[in-house]
Amino acid sequence: MIAGADLASVGSGSLVGFVLGLIGGGGSILAVPLLVYAVGVASPHVAIGTSAVAVALSAFANLLGHARAGHVRWPCALVFSTAGIAGAAAGSAIGKRFDGQKLLLLFGVLMIVIAAMMLVRKAGDGSGFRPLGRATASTLLPRLLGMGGLVGAMSGFFGIGGGFLIVPGLMGAARMPMIMAIGSSLVAVTAFGATTAASYALSGLVDWRIAILFVAGGVAGGLGGTLLARHLSRHKTMLSRVFAAIVAIVGVYVVLRGYTAVLG
Repeated sequence: MIAGADLASVGSGSLVGFVLGLIGGGGSILAVPLLVYAVGVASPHVAIGTSAVAVALSAFANLLGHARAGHVRWPCALVFSTAGIAGAAAGSAIGKRFDGQKLLLLFGVLMIVIAAMMLVRKAGDGSGFRPLGRATASTLLPRLLGMGGLVGAMSGFFGIGGGFLIVPGLMGAARMPMIMAIGSSLVAVTAFGATTAASYALSGLVDWRIAILFVAGGVAGGLGGTLLARHLSRHKTMLSRVFAAIVAIVGVYVVLRGYTAVLG
């Protein structure tokens, strides 16, 4: 029984790590259901806390891989993440006042809208991207701060996800090519996850054994996801379509689950 749960933890972590490495998001929206239904964590709060620890550490491991590949634009990522943390604090304070199942339903709708926008959006080659520096700060800094704060607020409000919003946010604010947005988004995913993880850990709502096994699987899965992302980025629209497809599929699942829960 213990061996089965351990295997489920490693396998679930591998799947989450693969998705994080591939598209820079999807960690928490996948991790919580996997911990509850596949691993068998009884308490949803413990599942959320354990997920936050696992996703933050898995995202950090995947971040290292993308950084080595040169996919991370650190000044943009750090500014975006800092604004996002502040926004997440405000968003979470508001989100706690809303019914959780209704929030989940709204989040699923948002994911489907984002997927549709990604599919109809013309694929950019990244030629409009300019690194954050003295010459670009006057125009790029306000966009990064504004978009980062908005994405952080939405992430905090819904209390789930983040990466699905961060990648399009970075692409919109900084005109990044998608592979750079994916690599850079992992800075924010790590920061947001660590913030949530610290809060839950202080409340004793983390199963550390499962978290360690989950991360071990996540590191292995992340290597595969990063390699596939690098391969797909060579094709002009393929990575964007894969991103949109995964977001749409998970979004439909979340909507159906949230709709059933609200009616029930």
